[in-house]
Amino acid sequence: MLACLPDIEIERFIDEDLPYGDLTTHLLGIGNQPGTIAFSTREATTLCCCEEAARVLEKCGCRISILEPSGTHCAPGTVFLSVEGTAQGLHAGWKVALNLLEYASGIASRTARIVRAAKEANPGIVVVTTRKSFPGTKKVAIKAIMAGGALPHRLGLSETVLVFKQHTAFLGGLDAFLEGVADLRAKAPENRIIVEADNAAEALRIAGAGVDVVQVDKLPPPELRQLTADIRALGRPVKISAAGGINEGNVAEYAASGVDIIVLSSVYFGRPADIGARISPRSP
Repeated sequence: MLACLPDIEIERFIDEDLPYGDLTTHLLGIGNQPGTIAFSTREATTLCCCEEAARVLEKCGCRISILEPSGTHCAPGTVFLSVEGTAQGLHAGWKVALNLLEYASGIASRTARIVRAAKEANPGIVVVTTRKSFPGTKKVAIKAIMAGGALPHRLGLSETVLVFKQHTAFLGGLDAFLEGVADLRAKAPENRIIVEADNAAEALRIAGAGVDVVQVDKLPPPELRQLTADIRALGRPVKISAAGGINEGNVAEYAASGVDIIVLSSVYFGRPADIGARISPRSP
């Protein structure tokens, strides 16, 4: 089961949309009337943040009657969340819940399609996503990519060793850094050492230096295929990851090159999932 966001996040979402109550429902005098709201898919969708949407509505005084978990793949027309409550509670939570569902499920659905395409081309491949999510949305974004079958590449700067040319520039260049790989490993023996290469020649030097993962940025798939074969021929236990410009349209070609890992950001950007929300009065 995927982790759920803490209450403080749920309450923040509600407060953003409902800082001083719902003026429209108040003026219409309908707040105490009973009703229901049903959320359904209008297209094939991989769901995400169903639990958070339900908790938004619960905190607005509603009761959950149907709830499918995040990660569920739904056909069009599937009712996956149904809630009962007063008109006041339903309207208070409606758009907050819908926005969460649409944005998170959009990311999850794109991720699921990309993971499926990658694994059809290379069953052993792993798809991971970068930390390029929009600031303030990381918890939702990470839950969404995991609901779609991917994993985070790195959650932040604190737990991974990923060396870019922006680092090696301060050490005298790539070759000077590679001479110190053994010392770096001794300092952090529990961490994998990942080093990014800008071209095939750099990637071969990095792979031969005893790192754990060589990450190749923006290398076209035909060149990546040859590079992968060349690195395998070194006989080193090094993993190869491809990054830079990978999306739903080209991920299969990158995966077919034989790399171990696909690194991408494209899942974070695109249209939200198309989800319907129907609010109806209910007899007391």
